[in-house]
Amino acid sequence: MIKISVRFFLLFITFVYLVGCSNEEWEESSIFESENYRMIGVEDKLGFIYDDSKATRFYSGEANKYMWHFWGDSEKLKGNLKVIATHNDSKEEMTVIENLPIGGPNNGADAHIPSMMSLPKKGMWKLDAYVDDQLHGSVFIKVYEQ
Repeated sequence: MIKISVRFFLLFITFVYLVGCSNEEWEESSIFESENYRMIGVEDKLGFIYDDSKATRFYSGEANKYMWHFWGDSEKLKGNLKVIATHNDSKEEMTVIENLPIGGPNNGADAHIPSMMSLPKKGMWKLDAYVDDQLHGSVFIKVYEQ
């Protein structure tokens, strides 16, 4: 009887843990500075020019320009950029950038590329940045309603 109770308890704890992990709440990435620019992302890894002002914020369905910057081994940063966005609540995935050739150093980064991005609905989004199909890193952003 005790073995059944212990097994049930362990099964219950595992279930609670798994349910808790599946409802993970994302937080917006940190804003950092590189030379004279404020960026959102992971310092010394990747980010794009963004200062959380009305001009740089994401608004649902509205396209805006964003200059991506990458830090790391210059050989690994050669190639094309692809960005896949995932919505936190719905888990909807979409490609927002595809096959953009990454350029050289700029604004203190080892590589950069200008882009246009738009996301269809408000909420938290994860932007996974791939350089030639290798994940370089992720940026978490909030999309606002118009």
